[in-house]
Amino acid sequence: MSPRSASVNEELRRRSRERLLQATVELVSERGYEATTLGDIADRAGSARGLVSYYFPGKRQLLQSAVHRLMHRTLEAALEREPRATDGGELLARAIDAILGLARDQPVLMRTHMAGILQADGFVRCPEQQHLAELLRDTVVRNGSLNVDTDYPLLRALLMGAVFAVLLPGAPMPAGALRSELFQRYGLAWELGVPPGDEPPGGTHARVDDQSAQETRSSQWPVQSK
Repeated sequence: MSPRSASVNEELRRRSRERLLQATVELVSERGYEATTLGDIADRAGSARGLVSYYFPGKRQLLQSAVHRLMHRTLEAALEREPRATDGGELLARAIDAILGLARDQPVLMRTHMAGILQADGFVRCPEQQHLAELLRDTVVRNGSLNVDTDYPLLRALLMGAVFAVLLPGAPMPAGALRSELFQRYGLAWELGVPPGDEPPGGTHARVDDQSAQETRSSQWPVQSK
């Protein structure tokens, strides 16, 4: 049997790493951080236990990469959801709603992530975090920022603060109030993004009643080239 090519080996490594990240999200969400071991993660991913330490220095770093991957994928899905948006305000609204939605839907995971960032090891810079940063930075650009190097870190800090406030044990802030504050700061109409409650006209939930309706939407919201 001929040896695998470098590109095949790279793809296998990528898939193995992805499985470990996904397994981490699942297990920490189900059991919590302390009750999840690296061995558990390797078993759930169907990987050799030695691969965990090959890709990640430890469990805390693995968790941060896993959550950054989840955040990146969630944000990307929100920004690209049909009907496709080109308006910067709509894109920023989707980004805010996506991150607040993770705090609402994944409280155990996101609370553990925030607690890890505040520890001595601090913020882990990894490929998943870089992908997330690129998406948020691009959203700031498309919203018309004239000073991205200032506006992007500020948006990131505001979103992190909002997530922390939603998850604060014993004194959580309502996500709707935080959304309202963020939308007011950025001059966003409440009906943009995915407002709480009933789905309003102009929201980002896709309505696919029939094929003709879908085709009409596609013609009105052309896919933006990357």
